[in-house]
Amino acid sequence: MMDKKGCIDFVNENKLCFLATAENDQPRVRAMEFWFADETGFYFQTGAIKELTGHIATNPKVEACFFKPGELVGTMLRVAGKAEFVTDRQMKEKAMQDRPFLKDMGLTADSPSLILFRLAHGEAYFWTLETNLKPKEKIIF
Repeated sequence: MMDKKGCIDFVNENKLCFLATAENDQPRVRAMEFWFADETGFYFQTGAIKELTGHIATNPKVEACFFKPGELVGTMLRVAGKAEFVTDRQMKEKAMQDRPFLKDMGLTADSPSLILFRLAHGEAYFWTLETNLKPKEKIIF
């Protein structure tokens, strides 16, 4: 599990995450339903009206924390890097197909309100109670 593929598998199986951004010098964290990950990055979708979009435009450094409950505490994966906005029409069409609720909100692949971003490069690490006191084993992607 301690490689990029392990990270991709983990986040695709555990879609609820907490995403941290910064507004000036104040951290901001929110729960999000993660979109998907593959070899090209960790993908998120949001709306232009959300403050999140402005936070990323101003300071693209973000961190997402994914959690899988377990017997004692569970497993956590933290993924950090610089977010990149994704404007590719094909990806926007994929978002519309993967997330039918977007149509219910009146969005289309051409809607400027449909915002996609990804973490293509950065670092990640897993945490469990067993690894709590050990040095982090960082996975570079």
